Amino acid sequence: MPLPAAMLLLTAPLGSAPPSLTLTVTPRRVSLQAPRQRRALRPARIRAAVIGGEFGGLGRRRVVAGEFIERLRNVLPGGSWWRLEDGEEAGDDGSRAEGSGTTAVSALRRMWGFVSADRWVVYAGFVSLVCAALAEIAIPHLLAASIFSAQNGGAVFYRNAKLLVVLCLISGVFSGLRSCCFGVANMILVKRTREMLFNSILSQDISFFDEETVGDLTSRLGSDCQQVSRVIGCRCINLSANLILASWNVYNAYLCNIIDNYASSWTESIHHNYNLIDRFQKRAAKFAQECTASANNVAQEVITLVRTVRVYGTEKHEFKRYAKWLDKLYDVSFRQTLAYGGWSISLNYLYHSTQVIGVVIGGLAIMSGKLTAEQLTKFTLYAEWLILSTWWIGDNWSSLMQSVGASEKVFRLMDLLPSKQLTSKGLKLEKLEGRIQYADVSFSYPSRSTVPILERLNLTLNPNEVVAIVGLSGSGKSTLVNLLLRLYEPTNGQVLIDGVPLTELDIRWFRERIGFVGQEPRLFRMDISSNIKYGCPREVSHEEVVWAAKQAYAHDFIMSLPDGYNTIVDDALLSGGQKQRVAIARALLREPSILLLDEATSALDADSEHYVKSVITKVSSDSNTKRTVVIIAHRLSTIQAADRIIVMENGNIVEDGKQHQLIKKDGLYSRLARRQSGDLK
Repeated sequence: MPLPAAMLLLTAPLGSAPPSLTLTVTPRRVSLQAPRQRRALRPARIRAAVIGGEFGGLGRRRVVAGEFIERLRNVLPGGSWWRLEDGEEAGDDGSRAEGSGTTAVSALRRMWGFVSADRWVVYAGFVSLVCAALAEIAIPHLLAASIFSAQNGGAVFYRNAKLLVVLCLISGVFSGLRSCCFGVANMILVKRTREMLFNSILSQDISFFDEETVGDLTSRLGSDCQQVSRVIGCRCINLSANLILASWNVYNAYLCNIIDNYASSWTESIHHNYNLIDRFQKRAAKFAQECTASANNVAQEVITLVRTVRVYGTEKHEFKRYAKWLDKLYDVSFRQTLAYGGWSISLNYLYHSTQVIGVVIGGLAIMSGKLTAEQLTKFTLYAEWLILSTWWIGDNWSSLMQSVGASEKVFRLMDLLPSKQLTSKGLKLEKLEGRIQYADVSFSYPSRSTVPILERLNLTLNPNEVVAIVGLSGSGKSTLVNLLLRLYEPTNGQVLIDGVPLTELDIRWFRERIGFVGQEPRLFRMDISSNIKYGCPREVSHEEVVWAAKQAYAHDFIMSLPDGYNTIVDDALLSGGQKQRVAIARALLREPSILLLDEATSALDADSEHYVKSVITKVSSDSNTKRTVVIIAHRLSTIQAADRIIVMENGNIVEDGKQHQLIKKDGLYSRLARRQSGDLK
């Protein structure tokens, strides 16, 4: 007769079974047999099989029940589901988000600094708040007194009724004034917050914008600043409710110790629930704002590059990218909603229990002669009104914690130190000659610090010299221009202007004397005339704008537009070559001492390029407007009139000379020239 499975568990240790044998257990038979290329069962699996075979699947049900209990424990208050970790807290790169360090008190202190210049609005709001609260506190007392005074005579009743009408009027007027004052304060707060945040962002080094995304920054300026503005309003409503709560407790302490002890226990329960929702809502708001910012960044990037998306047919892929962040936002918002629902359930229970228990305790006190019916009625009215006030406290406290969570990233951006270029006072030379020196310069971009772009480069550009810099892509040509504009600082070495280190010059003064045309000119969404005048350090007449446009051969196509120079620039309105000619006109209008052309003719057709080359040659050789001209070009036809040609490769200067000299050397420049002319395939 086969051994029962239960006895087998006691007499035969499962771990002692040889690995070459397989234990088979059925409800009627237990046997050992040699395996046929089968994996040996683990002891835990054998035990589960024994239990399952003997008890008909009861063990499996127990396992399912255990998993259900564990999951239920996780979703209960304090469980791991509410910790907002893993998916929400970690970014795409797996990095862990920093814990929130902003409190309601610190947020209010910062907000007060923003509106302190218009403090009279806040003061008026607080005065209205106190007046409305005092009027509302007296209403339940007079209501109860009016009810019981009606039994004794009409004089007292009518007097109380008149007082109630006056108190209701006072409460309504001052409540409206309170809302208006704090509404104005919030508008001022949003305006100041966005101004300070935008100013802080604009004051950062260029490397900051290499790391931050446009969508994230615009989200901070938009939704986050709007969310932060609710701090003052929610906090004031919370303060109003707390004043009423304190007044109610003082009043009931005067009425009856028994009921006051009960009210104290009720208040302690509310405080405990506050602490729970406080911590969660603050973290949840922070994660929600992060997900919103990421979703906005994807949307802005896709909309900006919508033509590329359409051409490559990646609409579904981009939709999935956007939907991924919306799913994360939904997950966090779902938990916020459940947390608020739990808060509402607990408060609703306390609401009804307060009425029932208060009446029971008060009734017993009346029967024992410790309380009167009028006092109990007053208590009931105050309790009813207190519950509603506390409900609003919880509702607005949730919004307050969301505002505090959203304010953390806003405050962190505000606290960033501005770029030293904008705060330091440098030298202003009497005259900018235009001598440029790169002395032992090495450089790596901050976002790619391990990849050297320039290595101990030495180069001198003489005043009034037309210098062309050529080379393969990635050789460091544009980096030289970025360092000259001081968009980045050299890792080692220094850049000198007329013998003075660039770091010692007043950077605003220096940039006013530079004309720059990038390889991808971006125009602002305003009229063409304003785009040409943009950034000019002096007042410019329309005739000067027209002159600059003619020099860049942009006047003819501008006049062919519907509104001429008043035409609003649109990406679909102007071609790449037309935008570049407007950018060239903008650079020439400044009458710069140093003219930087970074692939300035790359988007021009052959005819326009011919004219622009003539303009470049003219402005660089004009004796009345001599200037240093630096041209970076891939089209070697653009640089034929250059005084010098610098050839770069892998961050170093490999050739330097005039064009005919470099052709004879048969080096890199010669090979590039032959490739462009079609002689070398």
